Amino acid sequence: MNEDQFEGKWDRMKGKVREHWGRLTDDDVEEVQGKRQNMLAKIQEKYGDTKEAAEEKLAEFERKF
Repeated sequence: MNEDQFEGKWDRMKGKVREHWGRLTDDDVEEVQGKRQNMLAKIQEKYGDTKEAAEEKLAEFERKF
């Protein structure tokens, strides 16, 4: 999913993001503001993942969504 698609689906995805990424707070999810790069940064920060690992986790989530 590219940045524009991610941003376009953000309102529908927020609830699923909160369920799937349990370490992200509501404030974290609001800070993402539909920006895929912001989401990657939050995953890296909260889960201690490398950029590549965070990218893979997010891509897997996107495929499920």
